[in-house]
Amino acid sequence: MICGKPLEQEERELCGDCTRKKHSFVRGVAAFAYTKELKQSIYRFKYSNRREYAAFYADMLLKLKGQIIRSWRPDVIIPVPLHPARLRKRGFNQAELIAKKLGIGLDIPVDTKILVRTVNTAPQKTLNDKERAQNIKKAFQVTENIVKYRKVLLVDDIYTTGSTLDSCADELMHAGVMQVYFASVCTGRGF
Repeated sequence: MICGKPLEQEERELCGDCTRKKHSFVRGVAAFAYTKELKQSIYRFKYSNRREYAAFYADMLLKLKGQIIRSWRPDVIIPVPLHPARLRKRGFNQAELIAKKLGIGLDIPVDTKILVRTVNTAPQKTLNDKERAQNIKKAFQVTENIVKYRKVLLVDDIYTTGSTLDSCADELMHAGVMQVYFASVCTGRGF
């Protein structure tokens, strides 16, 4: 009910992560569970320059989770930013491509300038839960006054522990945002 992870026991409302820690975001959704096939697809998207995958991912988020996202009534969509060094190396921000397609489908503006990554963190995929939270702490900064945004939808490609999205949400709420939600292409399982 919080992070959107699929649960092994249907009668449960929260995954193990959400029962152990309080998130800074209100709620999130993902189109898919992070299976072996999705892992390969996301890898090709990010590291083999398969930018066209963004349209498919956004379309599936709209089809499977669009009604929930609309019910949150976000004022703006903000993609999780990459550090400029990683952006130069990869050539694009995968979350931004998905966010822009999602914004078109939801008719919600996308702001790619207001939240920046100021710390070139280690890739989260190599770290455990505690290391992820420490790695991403204070890695983001709001660049301008965002009082005009009360509800924000963050977009990322993968949700695992929520450390990245919590860090982004903390920074946005510190700058005056009231509620932060998220949408991701896929999520780990909540066992």
